[in-house]
Amino acid sequence: MSRLIPFAWLLFIGVSWGMTQPLTKIAVSGGYQPLGMIFWQMLISVLVLGVINMLRRRPLPLDRRVIGFYIAFALIGTVIPNAASYKAYTVLPSGIMSLLLSLIPMMAFPIALIFGLDRFSIKRMAGLSLGLFAILMIIGVPDALPNAGMLAFIPLGLIPSLMYAFEGNFVARFGTGGAGPLQLLLGASIAGVVITGPIAFATGQWINPIHVWGIADFALIASALIHTLVYTLYVMIVRNYGPVFSVQVSYVVTASGLGWAMLILGERYSGPIWLALAVMFVGIYLVSPDLKGKKNDGESQSR
Repeated sequence: MSRLIPFAWLLFIGVSWGMTQPLTKIAVSGGYQPLGMIFWQMLISVLVLGVINMLRRRPLPLDRRVIGFYIAFALIGTVIPNAASYKAYTVLPSGIMSLLLSLIPMMAFPIALIFGLDRFSIKRMAGLSLGLFAILMIIGVPDALPNAGMLAFIPLGLIPSLMYAFEGNFVARFGTGGAGPLQLLLGASIAGVVITGPIAFATGQWINPIHVWGIADFALIASALIHTLVYTLYVMIVRNYGPVFSVQVSYVVTASGLGWAMLILGERYSGPIWLALAVMFVGIYLVSPDLKGKKNDGESQSR
């Protein structure tokens, strides 16, 4: 049964993360801008995680080195990917954004090679190639997207996958600066609030919470709460089981994201999209290394 625990975590994280996709689509449909949304998302994370950390009676590390990690994780884990994805959500369907997230493990592989965390493999390079081919299917087949104007936003939608792939390898290569998963997210959220608040206000992207709340407001809050939970758990499994095993959560995120979008938003997809999904899943399978070996690697790093 203990061998099933990491897969249970992947399933829970993936289904929960997938739900944030249609919730984000609902929030951006309310006219809110990226930096304003990111500020409130991270402030909610600060409040929730701050209370939990107080109950645990564990002080937040604040030495110079760990503060650098907080800032780095705020940028690569939330500010940059969410700014790009929130803008892409204004045009792209929620299901397409979920599909693009399945590229995380394929992007993680070449980054792991650069960091010296993995070895070259023809099989896994073939998986990476299939992922790129799936993207070409989405942008190259006329009937894949509802309208051609969405094509220009595909590169923007790929930025979150790149950032998350880099983040997993960053944790494996450099650790978390001495902070635990919850403390890391709390510190990163505080850094994110400090970074995004003034910029959101100065650029007119500030969201005034004093108004009659609508569905967009509740969707933003729900997405923030889910994000807080799954992000903390994701950092935990990266530390315990390694980056390449952990990014296989993309299987579940993609499938559940498509399912939630169909259920909540009523989205429907053409044949090329489903074919691209199948090709991506094959690519993820090929790019994933031996899970047992990666688990041992991750455990040694977490010690």
